[in-house]
Amino acid sequence: MVKSYLKYEHSKIFGLITSSSSNALWVPDESRQNGALRQAGAGRAVVGADEEVLCWDVKKGELLSRWREKDCVAEVTKIARSNADPDVFAVGYDDGSIRVWDSRIASTIVSFNGHRSAITELAFDREGSRLASGSKDTDVIIWDLVAEVGLYKLRGHENQITGLRFLQTDASEDQAAEEETGLNGDANGYHEQPDFLLTTSKDAKIKIWNLTSRFCVETHIAQSNGECWALGVSPDLSGCVTAGNDGELKVWSIDLPGLTQSASQINDEAEKRYLKERGALHRQGKDRTTEVKFHPRGRYLVAHGSEKAIEVWRIRSESEVQKTLTRKRKRRREKALAAQSETSKDVSLDGDDAIETIAAADITDVVVPYVIVRTSGRVRSVDWGKGTTSKMLRLLSANTNNELELYSIASRQPDKKTKSEEPPDYSRSFAVDMPGHRTDVRSVALSSDDRMLASSSNGSLKIWNVKTQNCIRTIECGYALCSSFLPGNKIVVVGNRNGELEVFDIASSTPIETVKAHDGPIWTLDVHPDGKSMATGSADKSAKFFNFEVVKEPITGTDETSPRFKLVHTRTLKVSDDILSLRFSPDSRLVALSLLDNTVKVFFDDSLKLFLNLYGHKLPVLNMDISYDSKLIVTCSADKNVRIWGLDFGDCHKAFFAHQDSIMQVAFVPHNQDGNGHHFFSASKDRMIKYWDGDKFEQIQKLEGHHGEIWAMTISRSGEFLVTASHDKSIRIWQQTDEQIFLEEEREKELEELYENTLTTSLEQEDEPGKENPEVAAAGKQTSETLMAGERIQEALEIGIPDLEAMKEWNQAKLTQPNMAPPPDRHPIFLYTNTTAEAHVLTVVQKIKAAALQDALLVLPFTQVTALFTFLEIWAEKQRNIPLTCRILFFMLKIHHKQIVASKTMRPMLDGIREHLRRALQRQKDEMGFNLAALGFVGEKIGERGRREYVDERAWEEEEKYLSRGKKKRGFVDVA
Repeated sequence: MVKSYLKYEHSKIFGLITSSSSNALWVPDESRQNGALRQAGAGRAVVGADEEVLCWDVKKGELLSRWREKDCVAEVTKIARSNADPDVFAVGYDDGSIRVWDSRIASTIVSFNGHRSAITELAFDREGSRLASGSKDTDVIIWDLVAEVGLYKLRGHENQITGLRFLQTDASEDQAAEEETGLNGDANGYHEQPDFLLTTSKDAKIKIWNLTSRFCVETHIAQSNGECWALGVSPDLSGCVTAGNDGELKVWSIDLPGLTQSASQINDEAEKRYLKERGALHRQGKDRTTEVKFHPRGRYLVAHGSEKAIEVWRIRSESEVQKTLTRKRKRRREKALAAQSETSKDVSLDGDDAIETIAAADITDVVVPYVIVRTSGRVRSVDWGKGTTSKMLRLLSANTNNELELYSIASRQPDKKTKSEEPPDYSRSFAVDMPGHRTDVRSVALSSDDRMLASSSNGSLKIWNVKTQNCIRTIECGYALCSSFLPGNKIVVVGNRNGELEVFDIASSTPIETVKAHDGPIWTLDVHPDGKSMATGSADKSAKFFNFEVVKEPITGTDETSPRFKLVHTRTLKVSDDILSLRFSPDSRLVALSLLDNTVKVFFDDSLKLFLNLYGHKLPVLNMDISYDSKLIVTCSADKNVRIWGLDFGDCHKAFFAHQDSIMQVAFVPHNQDGNGHHFFSASKDRMIKYWDGDKFEQIQKLEGHHGEIWAMTISRSGEFLVTASHDKSIRIWQQTDEQIFLEEEREKELEELYENTLTTSLEQEDEPGKENPEVAAAGKQTSETLMAGERIQEALEIGIPDLEAMKEWNQAKLTQPNMAPPPDRHPIFLYTNTTAEAHVLTVVQKIKAAALQDALLVLPFTQVTALFTFLEIWAEKQRNIPLTCRILFFMLKIHHKQIVASKTMRPMLDGIREHLRRALQRQKDEMGFNLAALGFVGEKIGERGRREYVDERAWEEEEKYLSRGKKKRGFVDVA
């Protein structure tokens, strides 16, 4: 009989506040109805956390919502918020996919897949109907959010995209410009606004793209000393700042009115430039600048690198700049007069009489350093928050140490006169830091009842409720390397890098005792199966054994005594090298030590005499575990191998290559209730957890989910779940399910995944080195989803065409012989669903996501195009889903234009489609015109009923006094 195993699945993730792979956004707290309460709140922070997006209440430190799709395992790399709809967010992922989320219901609206590598930039346009995405694959793709399709791909940059921004003028400004130039749109009053896109890349170029004509208008070298890492555009779109290496910031002015005007002109001067360099600023930090952001009011901008500092710059007002220019001009005059008196020659001062304009002023006179905010961790991303008052600025900082901070900065009033330019005060108002560690978790331990979890890192020990994933206690400790609950689950002992054993009481969150146990780091500790003692292993080449005792200590100043827990050192075992791991056998007979010399030594627990010496690993054994029956010991090493040994004679049962990197932890299932006592898990730095059968020496399952090296792992006493901690700051729970898995099926699934990945990679069109690629290309990417969708369309066409012919013959036979016509030979699917062929094909096409439809149609061979056009003609004739019919028709005509033109059989079919479509579209146009006229009529009636002329009598009398003087005129107000 084929053996089955129970499957483990990813269940919960916690301990992660924000990941260093994504940016953070500040969002106002819209749930508060009262304006005063809304101002008192600190808002919300929307951040990426591995494959999830988390929404935090910054003031309370509570998690409000969690956005995640079950099938998504890629890491979040970029988040952008829509300007038109504040509840809509676009999220870019590491695999090149984009998902648009509705924050109110925490679900995906639409998903796109067009990039080959990680998304680096996202930007919405002003109306929120289009989305621009930039990636590490150097491409910029414009997506239509209404039609849910990729419009086109811009391919001008040679390295990853680091900045995106739509440049759009207001409709009122465009209309005024059109009236001046005499271009008043079409007959229906439609004004097409020219759109532009500003992009920067690591190739040190800054480009302006005309999105209406789809070409690059202008290109400049953005940075003088290497890559361009960030782009910040002012809210009024009059200028931008690019950031590069060595703390350099370049300021540019944007002539947006000139750009808009040039789009409507046919003969434009080639030498005219719309992007002009204004000068360079230099940050105090000399590392590369990773982010630049303007304040929404436009008077401040913030820039930061990867250090623990955020630099805020202030943009001076027009009057301040004028005063500075006047002061400089005065100094130049004084110097010139002094030089004239010394040389006794006349010096011309005519040039200084001309008043300098602000546009010609040096950029260092316009943008000045304001304050440097020192943060508690290295800054990954910042965002401006809305202050409680206009005199207060707020900055949200997401740090790489898994922490969110909100800083309040005093704002300088432009009208207020200050004698000295002292930096303003700032303070850390709020922080979200309790639900996670600042550094990597190096050890995890479960209580005996599997209800509490202890996680320890450099500086902190946290106790978690496993069921709710809430942090119950946070206790300061040293650089923890190992930890364990003691019997009773009220005390946790931690071994740190200084050779100390720290004992903590969970209930009071206080240290009970600190024992200087070793002279080197304590790499491992294990509690004896009898629950009365424990042992530690250290880099000082010794293992020490401690008993748990409760001693009575006198209370100072009284005769009374109080019981106190104490670790009492009883024995020491000296070995030849550093001890990396130590384990007691469950039967209390043996103790095993793994040493730095690649060996494992097994001693008798009572006499500490050597029993076995296990040789075989080529690099040090990092961890080991002994099975429930004390018959097997499994060891894992930095040589990427796992070895299973027998504890009877020390023979190696099996050695196999288990992972692609060092294996950090192994753990047996602690019981044999389901016959799985010899099954074990291994966790590695290759971000993978694997489940093994120790009797058959087979891999049962592979668990993927972590985005960093896995440092620690522990399995529950019941064996129903295991807990892992990783370099990505997350702690994950993997739960055993009731679903059965078989080894053969798992191998088949792995082969299928490998085949699909190879197939989609081979279908991607790689750029040829010698060939010059077009600047604009189609936006699309073949995935396993689009391939499957294309196959479904092909299958539907293959069974649909014969059914159409069969039904046509049957209808003809019915006309000649109504009672004698034999029933048609139809496919079972049509008999089962009682539907027609055209309805079945339309249903199949409608089920395909709009974003994947074009890529799915590309899968179809040209031999199937005739069949597809047959159904398009039927849909157009019966007016079935005209928008979808038109979309498929136009796309297929665009792709197969040459073949269709050359085909004689396609011409009559196209004529028929054209006639039917024109009729259907004319009907829809008439219907829409009728509805618009009706809505306009209803709107006028409502306006007439709801409008009254209102005149205030007192105001009338007061105004009468001034009417004769002509100082004020009486006016009427329309109140709806």
